[in-house]
Amino acid sequence: MISFNQFKDMELGAGTIKDVQDHPDADRLYVLKVSLGDGERQIVAGIKPYYEKDVLIGKQVVVILNIEPALIRGVESCGMLLAARDSDGITILTTERKVEDGAKIS
Repeated sequence: MISFNQFKDMELGAGTIKDVQDHPDADRLYVLKVSLGDGERQIVAGIKPYYEKDVLIGKQVVVILNIEPALIRGVESCGMLLAARDSDGITILTTERKVEDGAKIS
């Protein structure tokens, strides 16, 4: 378990997916460019089996902003896309309505 204070330290924000590319070394990963208001971030996400590229473009998603960058199969990821998993697969978390890119999630 994490404490409430640890949870408060997480920075969540809304961002719009601007570009989707296949990961060069992984069949299940996409490399996303996500607009977060103050610029774009590259995020590697394991959602390829569940989403076609064209469905993701323009979709507003929820991102963990202050997670440390990680190399995922040789590609840098500077954030984490939030998703839910159940017996039917994965669904990405989105906003109920369009908000400004970079809007804080609380």
